[in-house]
Amino acid sequence: MSLAETIRAKLAATAHLPALTTGIEPAAAPVSAAVLIAITDRPEPGLILTRRNEALRRHPGQVAFAGGRADPGDSGPEDTALREACEEIAMPRSLVEIVGRDSVFHTPTGFAIVPVIGIVPPDLPLSPREFEVADIFEVPLAHVLDTANHVRKSAEFNGLRREYFEIPWEGTHRIWGVTAAMIVNLSRRLA
Repeated sequence: MSLAETIRAKLAATAHLPALTTGIEPAAAPVSAAVLIAITDRPEPGLILTRRNEALRRHPGQVAFAGGRADPGDSGPEDTALREACEEIAMPRSLVEIVGRDSVFHTPTGFAIVPVIGIVPPDLPLSPREFEVADIFEVPLAHVLDTANHVRKSAEFNGLRREYFEIPWEGTHRIWGVTAAMIVNLSRRLA
């Protein structure tokens, strides 16, 4: 069975699982967005992540999936995720095999983000759109899905104590917040 078939089957078998909640009430008029959870098709699959440019107004320097807000011309979350990944990291749309979606995540900043899961060939010549992306890196999928690496933390945000997950990687990349929550939720689906 191929990696795409395996993940598609696991997603189907776990569709009944409730999503982890972020503790965030959906905004009255949430901004639709989507991210591409790009999994590399290699013997030891990886997960492609980005580090956002420090000069950005929103979430500077944070580790994130390629993705962003929906444009009026997008046909749905898959189209948004593929368009954004192409714009941000030069991910060729034609090389992404979409295998499913995960639950919508609501953010404190009013976004409703759909994680779109896709399988991509290994070692693609990706390049960051420097205005948005400072770095592109790949983390072993086994590392980020391992619950031993899912650290629960808390912090104050807008006067409220919020809990979140953090997944350390090589001491240089801090995967946390909504990105880590999406990974933790995915780990439950792919276990």
